Amino acid sequence: MTADGYALLVVDMQNGFCHPDGSFPRIGRGLEGAMDAVRAAAVAVGQARRAGIPVVFTRHVYRPGRPDEGAALISNSPELAEVDGLAVSTWDAAVCDELGCGPGDLVVDKVRFDAFQWTSLEPLLRGLGVTKLMICGVVTNICVESTARSAFMRDFPVTLLEDCCAAKTRRLHELAIEVLSSYELAEIASISRGFDAGNPGAAAGRLSSPVLASV
Repeated sequence: MTADGYALLVVDMQNGFCHPDGSFPRIGRGLEGAMDAVRAAAVAVGQARRAGIPVVFTRHVYRPGRPDEGAALISNSPELAEVDGLAVSTWDAAVCDELGCGPGDLVVDKVRFDAFQWTSLEPLLRGLGVTKLMICGVVTNICVESTARSAFMRDFPVTLLEDCCAAKTRRLHELAIEVLSSYELAEIASISRGFDAGNPGAAAGRLSSPVLASV
């Protein structure tokens, strides 16, 4: 059993999504405040590591030739294949250096928005004794929200670190946070407002909906 049953799940904070030279910025789908979110997430990762709380990174990656991309995602971002975006084993697909993800870290690769779909994430978390999740990453209103919903449906209480997330626009980010908080699918917290991922049971840095609306 982990400390208090928590793990920190870092969703898709890869060069392709977050770095200015990544594939998504190059095809005109960059994320507002992405590197700020990466830097905040790096603080959360450090806090969790020091407390002995497991940190799990996900990567959205495609095999050579992209046979696992699927018709829906090809239609969603057809330009991505033209730049070979998120190709497995490339710099584009790698977790951003700021997060310190090394060969010994827990990494789950995925090919769909939901990090639980067709992956080993759930058995990994169960095997680690995880019962509660802190989640951060990109894209807030797509892969992060999909994963948070899926965690909720699997009975993992979710704390979403909102300042460690980013979307194409701040408005889309805020809408996703509003939906998750309004329907109590996730508690919302902020590293910059004092939340400590090494002590996630504490009250500091947890945001109520009225506070969130003014962020």
